[in-house]
Amino acid sequence: MILSNTETVMGKNIVEFYGVVTGSTVRAKHIGRDIMAGLKNIFGGELKGYTELLQDSREEAIDRMTKQAESVGANAVVNVRFSTSSIAQGAAEIFAYGTAVRVE
Repeated sequence: MILSNTETVMGKNIVEFYGVVTGSTVRAKHIGRDIMAGLKNIFGGELKGYTELLQDSREEAIDRMTKQAESVGANAVVNVRFSTSSIAQGAAEIFAYGTAVRVE
């Protein structure tokens, strides 16, 4: 599956459009990560626990979007975008979306 954040795939022609495909996941913070984040706020530095949580969430959202694209017969997704939103205190949604296409 080809993923592109542009409207085209360089060197390929879009021969069919299948429409918008999406993938999302909702993740909650972990109390252990909150404690470490509080310490990092005092001393400074990267919040590695949250970095890993966000990376895992993006990968899961992309995987779900890709599976939806495959289910409609696409071999690429163009104009891929991400969105985040707060669902509840301590929980957020990562949402991936794009246009499923077939390229040759």
